[in-house]
Amino acid sequence: MLLERINDPKELKKLTIPQLYQLADEIRTFLVETLSKTGGHLAPNLGVVELTLALHYVFNSPTDKLIWDVGHQAYVHKMLTGRRELFPTLRQYKGLCGFPKMSESPHDVWETGHSSTSLSAAMGMACARDLKKEKNHVVAIIGDGALTGGMAFEALNHIGHEKKSVIVVLNDNEMSIAPNVGALHNYLGRLRTTNNYRRTKDELEHLLKSIPAVGGKLAQFAERLKDSLKYLLVSGILFEELGFTYIGPIDGHNVELLLDSLRTAANTKGPVLIHAITKKGKGYAPAEADSVKWHGVGTYKIESGESAKSAATYTTVFADTMIELAKEDERIIAVTPAMPAGSGLLKFAEHFPDRMFDVGIAEQHACTFCAGLATQGLKPVYAVYSTFLQRAYDQLIHDVARQKLNVVFAVDRAGLVGADGETHQGVYDIAFMRAIPNMVIMAPKDENELRHMMKTAIAYNDGPISFRYPRLNIRGVKMDQELKVLPIGKAEIVRDGSEVAILSFGHIFEVAEQAYDLLRAEGSSPMLVNARFCKPLDEELLLRLAKEGYDIVTVEEGSTMGGFGSAVLEFLVQAGYGSVNVRMIGVPDYFVEHGSVKEQRQEVGLTAERIAASVRALMPRSRQRA
Repeated sequence: MLLERINDPKELKKLTIPQLYQLADEIRTFLVETLSKTGGHLAPNLGVVELTLALHYVFNSPTDKLIWDVGHQAYVHKMLTGRRELFPTLRQYKGLCGFPKMSESPHDVWETGHSSTSLSAAMGMACARDLKKEKNHVVAIIGDGALTGGMAFEALNHIGHEKKSVIVVLNDNEMSIAPNVGALHNYLGRLRTTNNYRRTKDELEHLLKSIPAVGGKLAQFAERLKDSLKYLLVSGILFEELGFTYIGPIDGHNVELLLDSLRTAANTKGPVLIHAITKKGKGYAPAEADSVKWHGVGTYKIESGESAKSAATYTTVFADTMIELAKEDERIIAVTPAMPAGSGLLKFAEHFPDRMFDVGIAEQHACTFCAGLATQGLKPVYAVYSTFLQRAYDQLIHDVARQKLNVVFAVDRAGLVGADGETHQGVYDIAFMRAIPNMVIMAPKDENELRHMMKTAIAYNDGPISFRYPRLNIRGVKMDQELKVLPIGKAEIVRDGSEVAILSFGHIFEVAEQAYDLLRAEGSSPMLVNARFCKPLDEELLLRLAKEGYDIVTVEEGSTMGGFGSAVLEFLVQAGYGSVNVRMIGVPDYFVEHGSVKEQRQEVGLTAERIAASVRALMPRSRQRA
């Protein structure tokens, strides 16, 4: 096999074109077989095999900088740069990361996980290269989905303005995770069907050059004619107007075309954009047929494409409850940034197509769009992963909270997320939202309470409100038939007790309850509290605990820096009860890498044993004080 001989990109350059096609087939087979056991981002990587081979064939990584936007299409790059044998550990604890990671290889020159960052990074590297008077190529590979992100256009504008030698490879597969939406997607669609533009333009230029010069008027006429031709044959000429030399569209699976285009780009001064058309999931029939489902997958059977049946999740409960609430309230509008499947809102769109908006990879726009809806008396529900809500922080503050608008934030994948790792951990939303005036922050202890919090959020009319829930299977608790509105800022005492109070915020309550059971089996009787709200806190309960001599253990699957425990501490100090012993258990101040959620919780100490130990450590002090 050729693949077994390739452990460094330099070895690619010895291969013939037929051998490159053979290698592409071997890579696809390897991906399908390996990911059937580990899971991972299958369809995106199947779509960039020839493109990745061509990039490493023409350029000299890591001297030449290859920057992968989003990063979930970098598996082939990892295979070609000496990490093929690590793939059985892909996305597993202490194993190969599913995204580019600088500590893994010098060939990973930029770390990604969120979209639309590659062009800005490329511009920074190109400017640094020129300032240092170095000679190397900077190549950013960005998908058409990521190109809908506003940051990408800010970078395109800057690159074109400075006329820096940056090569942008637009991997156009008509998909991000979900099918792409918007005017840019339609523009790229028109480009795909315009094959004669460059040939006609070149022929015209040749004709004009063959005519003897007869003064400035003819020259001016020639330039106007070329410009008119551009607008006649291709609607917009967006990239050329931004200052790029445009090459394409080309077949992103044709190795000869790719090599020729990349070599042309490498020999062209200034910014160049290569528009390559690829097929997401290419080479594996199930992934070609449904690239949304096969974007990121768990384990599966290769022959049938059948995957393990998934249990109901918190996201499933959210989606079903959204439909239930929307039937009763016509004000409810669902908004998602390119995650209609991941957020569970595809079913909502089937019931209410006019009340569901997928805005593409545009978290900032989605947030302010919701604010605009709210000004008109509607009730927008912004369904967004915790890690992606970070991208809309200014809009959250300036456009929603400052104006005290009634926007509901459904914060999915809150807490530790497992295999996606540090770029996707949803552990910062509590801290960054808690600092914002007018914001209400809720988190349910189980799926039944999630439904009640959704009812509460829709009924709330005094500004923005959020509820956070995990990427986990539901607990299987009994579900109430009738939804109720919870009193804002009121906790729930689940088990009364003495000496020490365990205050749990959110779905980690299940672990706190296990710790309580351990302690009860030993004869201890702490209080167990489901906090429900981080902002506002249940100040009445906290004052009672302080006055009655309780010590407190706070538990949250979020950052301890600025999180729920921090809020409890701040309140007690400001209320004059700084002597209360408080132990905070949550995610420490470092980025938690990939692995299973169980392994990540074990690493950071979010376990029943750790909670029980913290309670035991406080109990003797409480008895002495009493």
